Amino acid sequence: MTQETAAPALKDLINDSALRHVADTLGGLAPNFDRRRFLAVTRSGLAELSILQRVHRIAEGLSQSLPGTYGDQLAVVIAAAPELRGAFLNMGLCDFVASYGLADPTASLKALKRLTPYGTAEFAVRPFLRQDLARTLKVMTSWAEDRNEHVRRLASEGSRPRLPWSFRLASLVTNPAPLAPILNALREDESLYVRRSVANSLNDVTKDHPDWVFDHLADWDLSQPRSAWIVKHALRSRIKQGDARALRLIGASEGAQAQVEGLSVSPARLSIGGEVEIAFTLRSTAEVDQRLVVDYRIHYVKKNGSASPKVFKLRTVALAGLGSEPLRIRRSLRDFTTRTHHAGTHRVEVLVNGQALASGVFELERS
Repeated sequence: MTQETAAPALKDLINDSALRHVADTLGGLAPNFDRRRFLAVTRSGLAELSILQRVHRIAEGLSQSLPGTYGDQLAVVIAAAPELRGAFLNMGLCDFVASYGLADPTASLKALKRLTPYGTAEFAVRPFLRQDLARTLKVMTSWAEDRNEHVRRLASEGSRPRLPWSFRLASLVTNPAPLAPILNALREDESLYVRRSVANSLNDVTKDHPDWVFDHLADWDLSQPRSAWIVKHALRSRIKQGDARALRLIGASEGAQAQVEGLSVSPARLSIGGEVEIAFTLRSTAEVDQRLVVDYRIHYVKKNGSASPKVFKLRTVALAGLGSEPLRIRRSLRDFTTRTHHAGTHRVEVLVNGQALASGVFELERS
């Protein structure tokens, strides 16, 4: 992708035009709103700020430009949410609650419930969890029964022990048991949006307490497709490691009586920004049918020359006794905000039920 066609940086979603839109909206809701002050605060050093720093800058601007007490300001913030265009702008409203509302958790948590459909409050609820875990989880457990899928998702996503882009909830990393009521309430949720969040929360817990997760899942009805979907995605890290308990829960065969034939990694040399194709035949060495989880692992070269392995899902294969299945996948090597590629020799491994059965390499070059 050339520089001319590259997508705009995420942080540029909160730009000068967006901030003027926020100011216009607030000015229509609060006659004494200090528009000049809001824009001065939010525009200051904007170019150097990340997306989350810009979100917080909106919160600071709201605090310094809206008249009255926190309660007065909060009423305007809630009224503004349906009028703002863009989830990140609305996250600024949620951040205002997190930054200035800890002294009034009752009003603040009610506000986050109302704000989250417009711009997720998953980050904003976490200071309240850190301040008073039991009280906040009690409120969030009631959210898990809400009719709105965004509110239900806030219950599970906001309480994730290791939520990306946020601080870890140390007490839940140490002891995940208080999460059980929320996870149980959502284990058959009709919304994929919510189920994905529940799976991510459980996957977080597997990193510290896999035994707790397996014990917790023991009474889930896996004949229920929604619950089965959550379990499969929740255990993805354990499945990639070949954990026999995880493989059993998703109906995969234990071990892997199979071999990989004709592994091809092509092209052998390519430039950053291109695609690599991984192709092979998976052949059973057992006379009985098997259900096998096939993944692949790329050892990405880091800036310092060392390698960082990353496992990707490929397919779950129902393989007949002594049967075979051709498989192939193409992987983009374009730079993303979450991964920067570096030149060097990259090793590729084919994993079957977590076991590395074959490997190959490709050479990545700077164009």
